[in-house]
This record gives sequence, structure tokens and C-alpha cells, in this order.
Amino acid sequence: MKILDVLHKDAILADLKSKDKKGIIEELVAPLANIAKINQENLVKILMDRERLGSTGIGGGIGIPHGKVKDLDALVLGFGLSKKGVDFESIDRRPTHVFFLLITPENSTGLHLKLLARISRILKNDIFKEKLMNANNRDDIYSIIKEKDEDF
Repeated sequence: MKILDVLHKDAILADLKSKDKKGIIEELVAPLANIAKINQENLVKILMDRERLGSTGIGGGIGIPHGKVKDLDALVLGFGLSKKGVDFESIDRRPTHVFFLLITPENSTGLHLKLLARISRILKNDIFKEKLMNANNRDDIYSIIKEKDEDF
């Protein structure tokens, strides 16, 4: 599965404004809730409950918040970029800048794990990460991801 198979262009946010974890999640959730036709408040609650189990800030400036949602038909992915960075309680305690938000149907564990692994793998590429960090808008981000997605 390629990232662009599930990343909607409307769910790419090039300039996140929030300064804390909950705010970032609320910003990322807004377009996904519309795309997936699910309740925004419930989705924020699901994701914050997941964060309480352990931060999805994996270090290196990356956060991959994710959660499973009842009555969701298909996996949906969003992307956000925080130029200033935010305290996302990452394992390395450094600011988080690059976010992929993944929501999956309750019964899709295999697909969920495959996509998380793919995202984690491509984000290990420092040049790719740097290109994302320097992107100015949604179209730039989409093109950068598309180029890398085709390589993998």
C-alpha cells in the first residue's frame, strides 16, 4: 500500500498553528473527520486516549498519532507540518514538526501496521524529512511524498 492511496490532499496541513499536543490533534482531525464523515470530537477523544497509553511522538521530529474507529469503512491518513515544532511528549523530548495522523477501521490491524511501518521507514530518510520541513504549501508536500512513495 502506498501512502498516497490513503492520504487525501485536503488532509494535508502545511502550517499547523497549535502549540500543544491536543491542539495539534484537533487541527489534524478537522479535515479527516469531514473526509471520513465521522464525529470530530469523538475522533479527538479516541486519539487522546491512545496518547495516554504512550506518546506517538517517535522522536526525530516525527509524530504518528493513530487510532481505531468503529464504523469506519477505510483507512484514512492526514499530514501536518509545524514549522516551529511542538512538545508532543516525544521519546527524545525534542520538538515534533512532522505529523502523519492515521485512523483505521477497528478490525484492520494488518493494514494499519503495514502503513505505520511504511511511514516510519520513509521518515528515516533525512533528506526526505528535510524536504518536508522546508515545504511551503500543500502541493509541495504532496509532490514530495509522491516522489518518495514511488521510490519505495
